[in-house]
Amino acid sequence: MRTTRTGMIAAAFVTLVASTSVWAHHGTASFDTSKDLTLKGTVTEWIWANPHCFLKFDAMDDTGTVRNWAVEVSNPTDMTKRGWQRTSFKVGDAVTVNLQPVKNGAPIGRLRTVTLPDGSSLTAMGPAPVAAPPPQ
Repeated sequence: MRTTRTGMIAAAFVTLVASTSVWAHHGTASFDTSKDLTLKGTVTEWIWANPHCFLKFDAMDDTGTVRNWAVEVSNPTDMTKRGWQRTSFKVGDAVTVNLQPVKNGAPIGRLRTVTLPDGSSLTAMGPAPVAAPPPQ
């Protein structure tokens, strides 16, 4: 009985420690969630990979300097549910990106929405869109 209780306590401790590190990985501490930037730029790279996809694009800052931004979204499986694809972006595409920047001022952020060259938009945050019911 005592061995079972000790084992249960040990298992609970391991689960707590493991969940804390997972939460830290997916936290927002590095992002300034009170800021909302919208930048117009040109795609330089689209990385469709686990554990996060990245969109890289060049955009001009307030001083007129072109900076290469790297913004992250979730993994390909989650992004596919939102309508994103491996082929969503091509190098040279003109995009308008809404993002939450990192706190240290580097050109890095968490992408919220992106407007594509054809005027359509993709969303990276919030609840995933509900799929339309199949036609009957």
